[in-house]
Amino acid sequence: MYKKILVPVALDSDHDTRASFEAARLLADTDAEFIMLHVQEPIPAYVASQIPEEVFKNTRHEIQENLLKSASELPGAQAKLVSGHAGRAIVDFANEQNVDCIVIASHKPGFENIFLGSTANRVVHHAKCAVHVTR
Repeated sequence: MYKKILVPVALDSDHDTRASFEAARLLADTDAEFIMLHVQEPIPAYVASQIPEEVFKNTRHEIQENLLKSASELPGAQAKLVSGHAGRAIVDFANEQNVDCIVIASHKPGFENIFLGSTANRVVHHAKCAVHVTR
């Protein structure tokens, strides 16, 4: 099966990572490496200039703590935090790390996805490796 599996996660109460973790376990080779990735979207400069630097540091620290806690549910998983547009950042990270499989959760597409596209859709269409989508 797969040797290096990337599992992108959204760290909010609306997203349940269990299905992605279970799929990753099922797709993994016996000595597979798991990487959990959270993408922090950039804050527009006009907004960022009004937020104290300490708030940014505290928020990033909280995200890292939540990511580590979530990663503990997938034994041996590395936790990585990057900044950028989610779809592009996931694909770029997978390419840079020579990932051979991405397991990504998706929601049921709505009207807005016809025009904007979802993160999972972008990953499916642009990743150079296998992509498994869970719902």
